Amino acid sequence: MNRQTASAKKRAYNSGMAAFFLSGICSISSGVIISILRDRYGFSFSLSGTLVSAMSIGNMVALLVSGILPGMIGERATTLTMTIGYFLGYLISALTGNPVFLLFGFLIAGIAKGCTASKCTILVGNNTDDRPKAMNLMNAWYALGALLCPFLIATLQGINASMPMYCIALTGLGLWLVFCFSGLPGRAVSPTGARHRTDYSFLRNGGFWLLAMLMFCENAAEYTVNGWLVTYYKNEQILTGALAAYTVTVQWAFTLAARLLLAFLMKDRNPFKALAVMGVGMTVMYGVLLKVSAPLPALIALALFSFSVAGTYPMGVASVGEMLSSASVGILLAFAGVGGILFPWLVGIVADHAGLRTGMAVNLIPCIGITVISLILLSCRKRGADNSTTKERSAV
Repeated sequence: MNRQTASAKKRAYNSGMAAFFLSGICSISSGVIISILRDRYGFSFSLSGTLVSAMSIGNMVALLVSGILPGMIGERATTLTMTIGYFLGYLISALTGNPVFLLFGFLIAGIAKGCTASKCTILVGNNTDDRPKAMNLMNAWYALGALLCPFLIATLQGINASMPMYCIALTGLGLWLVFCFSGLPGRAVSPTGARHRTDYSFLRNGGFWLLAMLMFCENAAEYTVNGWLVTYYKNEQILTGALAAYTVTVQWAFTLAARLLLAFLMKDRNPFKALAVMGVGMTVMYGVLLKVSAPLPALIALALFSFSVAGTYPMGVASVGEMLSSASVGILLAFAGVGGILFPWLVGIVADHAGLRTGMAVNLIPCIGITVISLILLSCRKRGADNSTTKERSAV
């Protein structure tokens, strides 16, 4: 029995790792595929942006629903229903240029992305004895997929204009098959035959909401850089032409390196201390990034910023601890996603009125926020440890 349990845990753990690697390829492909579609069908920037938004909306919906549906139809049915969206969504993009069908395609691809993030976190986080290491490894696999994605699509484009979409659709099908064999449970039923009720007690935990705010800041900082940095570099004449495209490679290469180092070399098991250090690093390097005006220093600053921000997402999720469940992860990541939508929009609003450099400076707020919230969480943990020590001494 113990051997079977260990085998099932290992299968679930490995499935989560594999699925998140494939999700890295599928997720990051969306921007390149939208660019291909725009060139092929002559889409306006407005329609292209709407396709991006459709995927973001799908991602948000999935994160919320994937925490509720398992209590009704089970983890397995929920996951297989939602993650088929990668395959169907990208297949639609290969077959038609109809904007209505494409909007639906990117919406369901976003649903697959959100559900995959939630379920992989559960599969890996609940089947390991070292959650911080496992979360960093899982997100390192995602970074590797994201890093390989542009090279894969560039190679496929040389064969046929539609080949990238077909290939990414097949990658999505592969991800779905991984979940098929991951050992996800069906609908939980109590001995009396009643449905298993989802536990929402974590919503009354102040620590959970502090972590949610930290993840909100992480998404805000990371998505702003991902969405605006190439435009900023070109606008300020720091990086132009083909050189600007290297920013994505630099970001994901250093993200991958940082997550692997954190997974294998981090000795301090206090995640909030590490998160505070990362917050300081992000704030400093982002400030440097806004100051430099030469290409090489700009790429170095971006690399160090990416290195600093890389661990905040996996470490933040790992810190959920005993509250980790489909419901808690869904709400945590959905709340974080609001930051990823709100702050890039704020940068644009400020940039329209005060210039892009000033707009980009808005992103210092979430960088500082990560540092402050991490220090608050660190203080709460120390206070809790001190109280436990006092009670033990009193008992003796």
